[in-house]
Amino acid sequence: MRKKIFLILAILWMAIIFSFSAKDADESTKESNAVGMFLGSIVYSDFEEWTEEEQQAFAEKWDHPVRKCAHMTEYAILGFFLVGARYDGRENCRRVVGRSLGIAALYAATDEIHQYFVPGRACMFTDVCIDSVGALLGVLFATVIMIVFEHSQCMRKKGSKWYSV
Repeated sequence: MRKKIFLILAILWMAIIFSFSAKDADESTKESNAVGMFLGSIVYSDFEEWTEEEQQAFAEKWDHPVRKCAHMTEYAILGFFLVGARYDGRENCRRVVGRSLGIAALYAATDEIHQYFVPGRACMFTDVCIDSVGALLGVLFATVIMIVFEHSQCMRKKGSKWYSV
């Protein structure tokens, strides 16, 4: 049941990534700038007193890092879900990691191709690399969690020499 839930989550998350990528350049820039404005209001107590031009310049300065962090985060979440959809404790852990990462990287490549056809957007190999690094982080995080959970389940079994309580 857990694997099916994670598979559904992975597919839904892919749809969400697709919807982000389907936004034209202007809409995407507005969203990134909104995050930059939010960061400014958190970091600087007097941000609201800045001129609109100063606030906009601050947001634009943070546009690139915000976008790249968003890429990594999107794909870290996807990598996490893909491991959850594949890992069952019986398959070789390296195979689960490799296949989950491969699926995420392939999706990142197809997503960039999709962006090529969206007005004002571009297809960038560097984004595929950034997405893949994010996926790797999510895959590794999920793998560690699954192994720790599996190990703790084994330790709790009655009759196990490791059982303690």
